[in-house]
Amino acid sequence: MSESHAMLRFEMISLIVRLTLFGAVTYYSVRWMINQMDPTNNQKKNAKKRALEHLRRLGITGNEKLSLTEYEMVIAAHLVDPTEINVSWDDIAGLDDVIQELKETVILPIQRKELFADSQLTQPPKGVLLHGPPGCGKTLIAKATAREAGTRFINLDVSILTDKWYGESQKLAAAVFTLAVKLQPCIIFIDEIDSFLRSRNTNDHEATAMMKAQFMSLWDGLITNPDCTVIVMGATNRPEDLDRAILRRMPATFHIGQPTPTQRREILRLILSNEPTADDVNYNLLAKLTENFSGSDLREMCRNASVYRVRDYVRTGNHKMSPTLTNAQHDAEEEFHDALRPITMDDLTKSLEKMKLSKYHCGIIPPPLSIRHD
Repeated sequence: MSESHAMLRFEMISLIVRLTLFGAVTYYSVRWMINQMDPTNNQKKNAKKRALEHLRRLGITGNEKLSLTEYEMVIAAHLVDPTEINVSWDDIAGLDDVIQELKETVILPIQRKELFADSQLTQPPKGVLLHGPPGCGKTLIAKATAREAGTRFINLDVSILTDKWYGESQKLAAAVFTLAVKLQPCIIFIDEIDSFLRSRNTNDHEATAMMKAQFMSLWDGLITNPDCTVIVMGATNRPEDLDRAILRRMPATFHIGQPTPTQRREILRLILSNEPTADDVNYNLLAKLTENFSGSDLREMCRNASVYRVRDYVRTGNHKMSPTLTNAQHDAEEEFHDALRPITMDDLTKSLEKMKLSKYHCGIIPPPLSIRHD
């Protein structure tokens, strides 16, 4: 009996081992097939390559203590090196009060953390909201803040948090914060944050509701940890659409409104500071004429005005534009730039009227005077 029992036991163990091996092979085979059928598989591979490149530039790959999960690698593809951000405070005009407050409430506690170590009230805020009309400099301020503070900057594209597989979105949302904590000090920037964290209602999809809940739960974890230097910064032109729970987590709010005439004058001076301009350019008059214009509108107006002088030069027939340049043509191109006339007041007013007409047809501003008279 002992021999038969031993034989039976051996067969049972052998069967269990074979079933286990079969199950493991089946599991990994099915998983491999699913990955191959996943339409986002190539995107994930490309994201991993970009993430490794970003981490190498930041000097993080050589750190053996830092190990990232596959979800954190997806988020790391959106890392931005602060030294590569080409926006500084000098590129922003007319918002000196906002910039000064950001320096004192956000940047100083990060750069001089030792000065605020004994206080719980002077810690940098865990959430910063920039709100106001579109085109007024919210994204520029966020980038300049990251550059001046010298923090790691995650320019989060919320579309990467959505995944068709159940539970994957929550893991990606969690990876945003776990990665930021590993790379701290870090700023997580979400442009058009209202499209992601808008007010919750009963019509929300279950996966979306769970992802929002997870995001806010992890965000609260940052708030309860005073030693964690991670800031979530959002920009929106629809703050009324944000969930009240999100507004509570973003105590530092800055309104970036339409520029005043004084601010418009400073913005125009900054835009045209490196361009040749005629003596008849009247910045004060332009500031008065550009009512309801945002900073991006003013830049587009100046860009279009600059094109007029190129058109005049080309229409003279003395110069033929070439899509490719040989070495012998570089001197001719330099002469071309030197031969361009400066931007005149007439160029700017002509561009201004064109933009006003376009804005009128889009229903953004009242009709221009020329149309009213007609």
